Amino acid sequence: MTQQQLTQAIRDKSSFLCIGLDVDLDKIPPHLLQEEDPIFAFNKAIIDATHHLAVAYKPNTAFYESYGTKGWQALEKTIDYLNESYPEVFTIADAKRGDIGNTSTRYAKAFFEQMGFDALTIAPYMGRDSIEPFLEFEDKFVILLALTSNPGAFDFQVGEATPNLFEQVLHTAQTYKNQQRLMYVVGATKTEYLSRVRNIVPDSFLLVPGVGAQGGNLREVCDHAMNDQVGLIINSSRGIIYASGGADFAQAAAAEAQKLQAQMKEILSNRWG
Repeated sequence: MTQQQLTQAIRDKSSFLCIGLDVDLDKIPPHLLQEEDPIFAFNKAIIDATHHLAVAYKPNTAFYESYGTKGWQALEKTIDYLNESYPEVFTIADAKRGDIGNTSTRYAKAFFEQMGFDALTIAPYMGRDSIEPFLEFEDKFVILLALTSNPGAFDFQVGEATPNLFEQVLHTAQTYKNQQRLMYVVGATKTEYLSRVRNIVPDSFLLVPGVGAQGGNLREVCDHAMNDQVGLIINSSRGIIYASGGADFAQAAAAEAQKLQAQMKEILSNRWG
């Protein structure tokens, strides 16, 4: 998928919502545990109920890897289902990879070629030669961790130094080959820094976790970080997929997604008319 196609999907759906598919077998409705593949059954129901409200889905691979072979197979079935049934949806593998040289290339081939994801989250700590191999794949995107929503972000990313480490990451990344394929993770709980992020990367898409269960405010994020092309993908995971633990879980997820989409539609209407 191209950035232009993603922007068009945002316009078509009046939404910039991403739904995180972080599946925990201890939290899904008990009746699904009788399914041959309960993880995929859960994901499929959520996707079918919400695809008209979301422009992206983001499975966190740890939730699949923790269940071994069966979990990974469920992840493969999920991305295959998304690509075949809803090809207009932007797919993000939240794997937070990051290694050098040939290892990065192999990670990229696994997620971009073998599995067919549109984007992959990457940790920037090892620098240029751990990131540029991912950027060689046309119409695929690296979503670089810049300013995360967790409390530990203040250990390294934000501090007394000027510029902060997250700002150094953003500035340095602009020098990478094929940097136009970069997006950035910026947490919704760090709204006081969002304008600084946007000043450094005015045209890039930002993946923003932390709205909903983590306390981030959608309108504040948009006020500080939305650009002329929207430039935002707002992720919500637990607040949507675990809205109900009963048989109505998919309908409840759709209702929660609808609430966010309605807010997004209003914001977009005010911006675009």
